[in-house]
Amino acid sequence: MVQVAAALLFALAAGLGVTVILAMLRTNGDAILSALAGEGAFPADVAPQPGPATVIKLRPSAPRRHISRAITARPQLSRAA
Repeated sequence: MVQVAAALLFALAAGLGVTVILAMLRTNGDAILSALAGEGAFPADVAPQPGPATVIKLRPSAPRRHISRAITARPQLSRAA
């Protein structure tokens, strides 16, 4: 009985997997097939080019001031101990 339930569950999972793959092919079929053929998802003339699109100059920030704080001795044990 357990083997029959496991076989049915496996068949259901396999059917769901095939359904998902077919739905992906239906929605993105052209991009998937062109990528498998080695052409990529974008044609060569409209493909995004690598590198930064624009250079953004940042305003320099003010120099940080070094703040020295006195270190106080704290007990190593917590109050609950």
